[in-house]
Amino acid sequence: MHCRATRADDLTALGGLADAFYVEDNFAADAEALNANLHVLLGSATAHVAVVDDAGELVAFAVTTTSFGLENGRIAELEDLYVIPRARRRGLAELLIDDSARWAREQGCGQLELVVAPNGLDITHLHRYYLARGFHDEGRRLLSRPL
Repeated sequence: MHCRATRADDLTALGGLADAFYVEDNFAADAEALNANLHVLLGSATAHVAVVDDAGELVAFAVTTTSFGLENGRIAELEDLYVIPRARRRGLAELLIDDSARWAREQGCGQLELVVAPNGLDITHLHRYYLARGFHDEGRRLLSRPL
């Protein structure tokens, strides 16, 4: 298994992984919209979409994007990270986190952020997992307003 940047020919399989991720985590998302967004991300200079390839089968992916703000300058956000159930507990998530951090550093980012969304699920294990990998809980809350 190896981590690599996503290629255009991965889009169909990647769309299936994204759909499975959103269903598993109780996100309300339309598969067609996810595929359209993935297509945009693949062409964006401010996004990095990585996959873990297991002998030609995609078993995990991560989406990292950059932005620039007043407080921290250029930052990266690990927006999505998913490993299919049968490939979990093999270090693939950590491989993708490290790849995201490497890419973020190359983009001149000073930090890598992520949002952990409960969506009605107990996510205590996710907090522990990310804290053990160097992330810090700053106590901030993410609020959103539909437009």
